[in-house]
Amino acid sequence: MRLLANLAAGLIFGLGLLISGMANPAKVQNFLDLTGSFDPSLIFVMAGAVVVSFIGYRLVSRRTKPVLGEFFRIPTRNDIDAALIAGSALFGIGWALSGYCPGPALTSIPLLAQGTLIFVPAMIAGIGLARLLTRTRAGSSAASPRKI
Repeated sequence: MRLLANLAAGLIFGLGLLISGMANPAKVQNFLDLTGSFDPSLIFVMAGAVVVSFIGYRLVSRRTKPVLGEFFRIPTRNDIDAALIAGSALFGIGWALSGYCPGPALTSIPLLAQGTLIFVPAMIAGIGLARLLTRTRAGSSAASPRKI
């Protein structure tokens, strides 16, 4: 049942990315180009996502446990460290340069666009490198997070 729920959620998410234009890197880059060919239409996509998330979180917060799980897995960390800032900066730079972030990039693989065929392997390599660095850092004694 959990697999079917995940599949349905992924299909709805991917369809939403396609319908909204988030899978089109030119549309995303035009949204980020404030001084050139700025396209404000993705503001509506963001506003819609905020409204849906707000309603969803309000409904879920009334439950004692998830429908398909034993308990809610809620992050406990709320500190801002150098790794968070560096990762956020790399994500933003990659998104601005390529027009893709992970969800739309994976959704666009079947289109076989040249940008996707370059971005997705680079993204997978970056994820692997981040995991390797995290494991290496966790293994060393200097693994405590630095607060900023």
